Amino acid sequence: MAADELDFWSFVEMANHRLATEYGFRHQLATEVLLTLNRASNIVTYDLEAAVHRPRGRSWSGFRLLFVTWLAGPLEAKKAAELTGMSRAAVSNLAKTLVADGLLDRAPGERDGRSVLLSLTEDGQREMVEVFRAQNEREHEWASVLTEAEQRILIMLLDKLITNRDQFDIRGRN
Repeated sequence: MAADELDFWSFVEMANHRLATEYGFRHQLATEVLLTLNRASNIVTYDLEAAVHRPRGRSWSGFRLLFVTWLAGPLEAKKAAELTGMSRAAVSNLAKTLVADGLLDRAPGERDGRSVLLSLTEDGQREMVEVFRAQNEREHEWASVLTEAEQRILIMLLDKLITNRDQFDIRGRN
């Protein structure tokens, strides 16, 4: 099949065949699982950003930082980075923009002079209630293609992948 005729699934099938026959790789199912997981994650994330956040002048990263600060905050920037899956530098840069937009407050942390405590402003609180209402409806649209039992099974399986990552020499953020 020519490259311009491939769709995602035919690419995965072709890739698995070539990886096995031409290169001798044996774990095609693992490749398919992770290609599919990444593809699904990217599609949903892009849709949420395009349908919900960009029309409001926000990014997916900005939403993630506001979301954890809204529900878990006030919290130190280090903890915000851990909960969002972003680097501390990314949180710091993003926080500057959100402070300038009047949605986030930064204050010196209680532990030492170097730590920063992040919290939502009143405007940030109002925006998060409004934005999450739209996000949650979109989440429901995505998830509703699965039954409730399938949703719980998917969560269970993804949790199994996440919680068993300690057995690998993984790199990157938690």
